[in-house]
Amino acid sequence: MTKVALAFDLGGTELRGALVESGGHVIAHVSAPTMAIAGSEAVIGQIIALAGDLLTQHPQAKVAGIGVGAPGPLDPKAGIVIAPPTLAGWHDVPLIDILGKHFGLPVRLENDANAAALGEWRFGAGRGTGSMVFVTVSTGIGGGVVAEGHVYHGRRGLAAEIGHMTITGEGDRCFCGAVGCFEAVASGTALGRRATALTAPGDGSLLRRLSADGDISARHVVDAARAGDGRARTLIEAEANWLGIGFTNLLHLYSPDLIVMGGGLANGFDLLAPSIRAVVEQRAMPAYRDVPIVPAQLGNQAGLIGAASLILWEGEPGAPLAMAQDDENNNDTTKRAGAREASHG
Repeated sequence: MTKVALAFDLGGTELRGALVESGGHVIAHVSAPTMAIAGSEAVIGQIIALAGDLLTQHPQAKVAGIGVGAPGPLDPKAGIVIAPPTLAGWHDVPLIDILGKHFGLPVRLENDANAAALGEWRFGAGRGTGSMVFVTVSTGIGGGVVAEGHVYHGRRGLAAEIGHMTITGEGDRCFCGAVGCFEAVASGTALGRRATALTAPGDGSLLRRLSADGDISARHVVDAARAGDGRARTLIEAEANWLGIGFTNLLHLYSPDLIVMGGGLANGFDLLAPSIRAVVEQRAMPAYRDVPIVPAQLGNQAGLIGAASLILWEGEPGAPLAMAQDDENNNDTTKRAGAREASHG
């Protein structure tokens, strides 16, 4: 078996693990509900147990190391998880040291959104670009920035908290305490909340029927919009407007070659894209308007693949990426040109 990495994507709801080859192929994967309120020792115990499951499935695996994507804030260089709001009892946890001593393997830590950005950049929708902004729109909004072939970390690895840039002075208060955060108005949670407020249990609307008269989720809104429901279409239009404003800010801030949208709401990308593009055309300065905005390709495996790449593609990210793509440059150029044309279609 070729060299592989153990990869983990630590979320507040689910902990996922995988064995990943250097080409980005996931050999095996496992998952478990995260013991998020039980403290760091319990969750680290889960990571160790899932690693054991994976190695039992593939006892001949030549594991080069362990890559972990975890919620921030965290310090990837020091290997410390600082104080993620979705995990109770995690305060300055030296995760790299703990796992390294247990397994006797190199361990690398990265913000989960950065890990997903790496996955998409190296093996997904961002393949072939020098700079890219990845935005995940789901329960919240997160992101990662690849700038000139390198993940942009900023001080202590805390850069690119995309969900917490302020894009309005109104709206519901974000969990961070501020009002008007991108996440607070444009996340899947925010979309579901607006849909729930717009309807009532037993009103016979398609949105309430899809939700069995419970709270409506973003997925219900997307499904209803696909079915032609007018109310859902209006909600999608409003959601796309907020996303377009946020994406315009990201274009002006980072001037990337590409914006990639992932997360659960990316399942409705085809419904959102025309209005997102219309907002960008209206709000962005002319020099930024031709940047393609495309859906992610790796789905929920992006974080695992990106975490594995921290081990399998050690060193400066740009160099191994270029080597891996030598035989695909022509195809990548064609794909990128197609994406650019489609974004304006």
